[in-house]
Amino acid sequence: MTTICSVKYNGQTAIAGDGQVTLGKSIIAKTTAKKIRRIYHDQVVIGFAGGVADAVSLQEMLEGKLESYSGDLRRAAVEMAQSWRKDQTLQKLEAMVIAFNDQDLLLISGNGEVLEPDESVVAIGSGGYYAQAAAVGMLRHASGMTASEIAKEAVNIAADIDVFTDHEIVTDEIEEK
Repeated sequence: MTTICSVKYNGQTAIAGDGQVTLGKSIIAKTTAKKIRRIYHDQVVIGFAGGVADAVSLQEMLEGKLESYSGDLRRAAVEMAQSWRKDQTLQKLEAMVIAFNDQDLLLISGNGEVLEPDESVVAIGSGGYYAQAAAVGMLRHASGMTASEIAKEAVNIAADIDVFTDHEIVTDEIEEK
């Protein structure tokens, strides 16, 4: 399991995620997995929680949709979610994806949902609720931080609480146009 948190703040959208891979509920198999990636000519950043093979399948599907729709992230995400929901094979995939570019921040789920967060924060994974609460608190009360610092600290806080999240945190960000 893992925690991925993305924050849109002061002209920047950032994402942070830990690297823990857990087998079952008791074995930490890896602590440095890369769950944040750039796709579509480095213009879109994604982070995923769930099974790695499932997440890679979703990454490939999203990349294909981005190619089909000339990089239009919203359209590609909606088309991906529709395909995910309709295809019986894809319905078995167990992963969630956060995707953003220089304009949009989206959560894409296997239930066919494409959500843009109300508070400019979205988090997924086992520590997602902890990270989201921490990030919202920082957004409301810590004006001296960047989006990247908020996202990273939110995952750090989640790692202090959630046994399925570690402190091996990777970040990435994109400046808004």
